[in-house]
Amino acid sequence: MIRRLRTRIIVFVVALLAVVQVVAYAVVSSANSINAREKIDAELAVGERVFARLLEQNRERLTQTARVMAADYALREAIASDDQDTIASVLTNHGRRIRADMTLLVSLDHRVIADAGDRRGRAFEFPQLIERAADEGGASSIEIVNGRAYQLAVVPVLAPSPMAWIAVGYVIDDKVVSELQQLTSLQVSFLDRHERDAQWRVLASTLGTSATALAAELPALPSAALVHSIGSDDDEQQLRVITFEEHGDRAVVAVLQRSVATAVAAFNQLQRTLAALGVISTLLSIGGAVAIALSITRPITQLTKAAARIQDGDYSKPVQLSRSDEIGALAHSLNHMREGIAEREKEILRLAYRDTLTSLPNRALFHDRLEHAIENANRTGRTLSVLIMDLDRFKYVNDSLGHGVGDHVLREVALRLSGLLRQADTIARLGGDEFAILLENVDERYVTKVALKIQHALEQPIRYEDQPLDVGSSIGIAHFPEHGENSSKLLRNADIAMYVAKRNKSGHAVYDASYDTHQQQHLSLLSEIRQALEGKQLRVYYQPKIGLGSSMIEGVEALLRWEHPRRGFVPPGDFIPFAEHTGYIKTLTRWVLEQAIQQCEQWRAQGLSLRVSVNISARDLLNRELPDLIEKLLDRYGTPAWLLCLEITESGFMEDPAHSQRVLERLHDLGVQLSIDDYGTGYSSLSYIARLPVQELKIDRSFIKQMNDATTATIVRSTIDLGHSLGLKVVAEGVEDEVDLRTLRLFGCDQAQGYFMSRPIPAKELEEWLRHSPWGTTPKRVMSPEETSSKITVLRTGSLRKI
Repeated sequence: MIRRLRTRIIVFVVALLAVVQVVAYAVVSSANSINAREKIDAELAVGERVFARLLEQNRERLTQTARVMAADYALREAIASDDQDTIASVLTNHGRRIRADMTLLVSLDHRVIADAGDRRGRAFEFPQLIERAADEGGASSIEIVNGRAYQLAVVPVLAPSPMAWIAVGYVIDDKVVSELQQLTSLQVSFLDRHERDAQWRVLASTLGTSATALAAELPALPSAALVHSIGSDDDEQQLRVITFEEHGDRAVVAVLQRSVATAVAAFNQLQRTLAALGVISTLLSIGGAVAIALSITRPITQLTKAAARIQDGDYSKPVQLSRSDEIGALAHSLNHMREGIAEREKEILRLAYRDTLTSLPNRALFHDRLEHAIENANRTGRTLSVLIMDLDRFKYVNDSLGHGVGDHVLREVALRLSGLLRQADTIARLGGDEFAILLENVDERYVTKVALKIQHALEQPIRYEDQPLDVGSSIGIAHFPEHGENSSKLLRNADIAMYVAKRNKSGHAVYDASYDTHQQQHLSLLSEIRQALEGKQLRVYYQPKIGLGSSMIEGVEALLRWEHPRRGFVPPGDFIPFAEHTGYIKTLTRWVLEQAIQQCEQWRAQGLSLRVSVNISARDLLNRELPDLIEKLLDRYGTPAWLLCLEITESGFMEDPAHSQRVLERLHDLGVQLSIDDYGTGYSSLSYIARLPVQELKIDRSFIKQMNDATTATIVRSTIDLGHSLGLKVVAEGVEDEVDLRTLRLFGCDQAQGYFMSRPIPAKELEEWLRHSPWGTTPKRVMSPEETSSKITVLRTGSLRKI
C-alpha cells in the first residue's frame, strides 16, 4: 500500500495520463474501424448506383437495337416470305453493330426461327419475357442460358400486329465484371441459385478462385441492397447483394464486396502516431509529477506539524510559512482557525444539545435528562412520566404554505408549551413536528391534566399574517416504571400511545400493553388489505336516508365493509386510517365510487331513483385527479351527476382549505352533490361552510345521541336553523329510537339515518327492505337540484312556523 503523499501524487499523475492514453488509443481505434466500415458502406452504395446505371444503359442499347431491327422493312419481308438467309443476315449485321452476344428471331408460338449462333428450331427458353413484352411493348431481364448469364431485351415485330419477336442480349462474363471493377474499385460477382441446389453457383467474378468461397458463405436468401459481412476477423469482407430476377425456383444476384482489412489499413498510420505520442507524453509526465510532488509535500509537512500542535491544545505558536499560492492561503486559514477554535468549541457544545429553531432542548439533551431522571427515580422511589406529542396537520401546513410558515408554527407551539409547564419540567423538540415532555414527581391525574391543557392550548388556531392555522395535537403518555424501566422503552411506548391517540382521534392516550398486539395486527391488516380488493373480500353496504317530510327513503349512504376470511368482519376504523397513511385509500375510494355509481344506475334502470352518498377522506380531497375520476365513472355508467353525493368530513377540507375549495368547486361544476359529514366534531364554522359549494350538512351522531340533554338539543336545533338559513339541507345521523326521530322532525330536520330505520345492508337486502319497510316507498325519481331547492324552501318555511 502506497502511504507517502509524494509517491501517490507521482503514481496518480502517471497512471491518469496512462489511462487517458489507453482510452484515447481505444477510442481512436474504434473510430477508425467505424469510419472504415462507413467508408465501405458508402463505396458499396456508390458502386451499386454505378452498377445499376451501367445495366440500365445496356438495357436501353439492347432495346433500341431490337426496335430498330423490328422496324427493318427487309426483315419483315423476309419473315413474311420465310427467307431464312435474309433473316440471318439482318440479325447478324445488327447484332455485330452493337456487339451483341445473342440475336434471335422467335415465332409467335415461341420457337426460335433464326439465331445468329445458328441454333434454330428450339423452343425459346424464356416465354415469360415474351408475355411481358406482349403486355408492355417490350421487356428486359437477366437470364441464364447454358450456364451463362445474359442481359436480354425482347420486342415485337409488328405488321401492324405482332408477327414475331426479336431477342437481343449481352453475355455477362469475367470481362464484363472486370470492367465494372475498374469503374467502382469493388470486387464484382454474378451468381445464381436454383431452389434444388444447396449453394450459389458463380457465373462471373473478379475474385477468381476465391469466388467459390463467396458462394459458400453467401446467405441462402440475402436481403436485397443490404450490407452483409462474411469471412473471418483477419479477412472480413463487407458486401452488398443486388437481386435481379427470381423466376420460380431460380434467382440471379450480383455481389459487390470490399475488404475491411484493406479499408482499415489506411487508418493504421494514425494509430501508430498516437501510440508514439503516448509513450513520449508518459515519460514527460513522470518527470513533471516528481517536480509537482516535491513542491506540494514539503510545505504540507510544515502544516502537518502545526496541525499536530493545535490537536495537542497548543494554540500559541503560529504557522511560519510565507507563500502566495493556495498552500500559503491554507497556512493563513490555519492561523485563523487556531485563534477561533476555543469559541467554536463552546458554540458546538451549545448546538449539540439545543434545537436551533425553537431554542428547546433537542433529542440528545432530552435523552440525557431522562436517563438522569430514571436514575433519581430508582434511587428515591419517585415517579416520572414521558409525553410524546405530534402535530396532527403540520404536514399540510408545510406542503401548502411552505417551510417558513411551518417554522413559525413550531416556534409558536414551543412558546405555548413553555407557558403551560413548570420550570422544572423538560420540553424538547425531537425533530420535525414531534415534541417530548418529561414530568417528574407527579401522579397520573396531573399528567392527564397536563395533556388536556396542551390539547386545549393547541386547539386555538395559530395565526400567521392574519391567517388562522389549525394544527391540533395527539399525545402519547408512558409512566415509569410500569410502562418501561429504561429511557428507550419509555419513549417507544409513549410513541406507540401517541399513534393510538392519532388513529382514534382521542387527543391523548396512555400506553397499554395491548397496543403492541394491536399494532402488529394493524401492520398485518395493512399488508392484507392489498389482497382484499383482488380477493373480492370487500363489500359495499347501503344505509337508507329517510326524508322526514315525506317519511320515505330519499337516498342511501354507501359504506365499505371488509369480510376477512380468517378475522371475520374488520371494522373500517381498523384499516381505513392505515390506508390513508399509506396512500392506498385512493385505490379503495375509486373502487367504492365505481361500485356505488354502478349500483345507482342499476337501481335507476329498475325504477328505483335513489341518490347514493359516498364518504371521501381528507387524502382523497387533496387528490386533484378526483373530479376527473368521478366524471369518467359517471360517463361510463350513464349516471346523472346529481344522483351522486360526496360526504366530506370537516377535517378533510380544513387541512388545506385553499386546495379543498378548488376541488369542491370542480365537483360542484360537474353537478355532483356535496355534503359536510360529522359536522360539530371539527373546528370549522358555518360562516366558512357558507363559502363552500355544498348542499348538505350532516350533524354528527354524538349530538343526536345526547338530545335528551337540553343544551345538546338546543345546539342541534340551532344547527338545523342555521343550516337552513344558509340554504343547506340538514341530515341527522345516528338516529336509534322514535323519540329522536320525532324530535328531529319537530326541529325541521330534512333527513335522518340510523339503526332505528335500518342498519347498513347489502344492495339485495336493501331491495327486499324497500318492499316491506314502512319507509320503503321510493319516489319515481329523485328530484333534480333545482326542484329540491324549491321544495326545501317550502318545507323550511312551514317548519319554522311550526317551531
